[in-house]
Amino acid sequence: MRLQIITDKPIWESFISECAEKTFLQSWNWGEFQKSLGHKIWRLGVYNGKNTLVSVLLTFKITAKRGSFLLVPHGPIEKGQSAGQKFQILRSFLWELKKIAKIEKVSYIRISPIWKKTPENKKIFSDLNFRPAPLHTHPESSWKLDLCPEIAELLNQMRKTTRYLIKQAEKNPDIEIFQSADVKDIEIFNKIHLEVVKIQKFTPFSLEYFQKEFLAFAPDNQIAVFFARFKGKIAAASYGIFYSRGAFYHHAALLPRYKKIPLSYLLQWRAIQEARKRDCAVYDFWGYADPVNNPRHPYAGPTLFKMGFGGYKDDYVKTQDYIISFGYWWNYLIEKTRKIIRKL
Repeated sequence: MRLQIITDKPIWESFISECAEKTFLQSWNWGEFQKSLGHKIWRLGVYNGKNTLVSVLLTFKITAKRGSFLLVPHGPIEKGQSAGQKFQILRSFLWELKKIAKIEKVSYIRISPIWKKTPENKKIFSDLNFRPAPLHTHPESSWKLDLCPEIAELLNQMRKTTRYLIKQAEKNPDIEIFQSADVKDIEIFNKIHLEVVKIQKFTPFSLEYFQKEFLAFAPDNQIAVFFARFKGKIAAASYGIFYSRGAFYHHAALLPRYKKIPLSYLLQWRAIQEARKRDCAVYDFWGYADPVNNPRHPYAGPTLFKMGFGGYKDDYVKTQDYIISFGYWWNYLIEKTRKIIRKL
């Protein structure tokens, strides 16, 4: 196998379009977004003996006080290779990643794979001396909805309460849903987001982050913001990314004083309908936590909301770390502590 840096967007995007398992976190535009944030990025490809591209991997450098590292979000992406072939692919990438890590003086490499959570896939990482990360960076489980059925069937598959709340919202003349592709409207989304932050007390993304993310995907018409008005006032918002026949529920915010009004249900339903118009095959609700096993999990509420629309759970191999230097263990201690505090 031969490794090569990929500098051609059509080659990258064409390959990913042919792969079954993928998210926008390995898209060309996600790389451009990371560059706009000031991160160094590398786009790597592995070719087989026939000079055919068999896998791609986007990585970028995260610089933090607790230690710098290389992050591979939801990669590598490959075309359904056997376990042996996937081992060879990951080993080829690892050789190059270790070179980059030493040059960039990072303490570890973190991979959030999108490979199915199977014993065979987990063994590939352990055989290459990876270890499970103390804290995940991107979802390790997603709740997904097959968009192929007709609208009537999608409604029928929903939880009865979810379907009822959508219909009630559709009948309510005080509720209006609209969408925007204008980056200026990100400021409106951000204002709602910050109000939620004040109450729930979590670390927010900055307005600059939201704007740059939007601008990275907007030229290819891969992003849209959805708003819900109640009696003329914007009360809820979300935005999704539409990439390679997949729709991704990425960010959302609901003003707490409107939580008893079914705005979020109709907002989500309109986003699902938009995904079908764009010929998406799957709607990815993003992160998932099992509320049955752990009802106190901080994501239990959002998970039950997502499950109400019907669908299925998709589990990935746990986030993996490859240690480069002893500095890794300081970061490990910090993240392990955060996990305990957040009850994750």
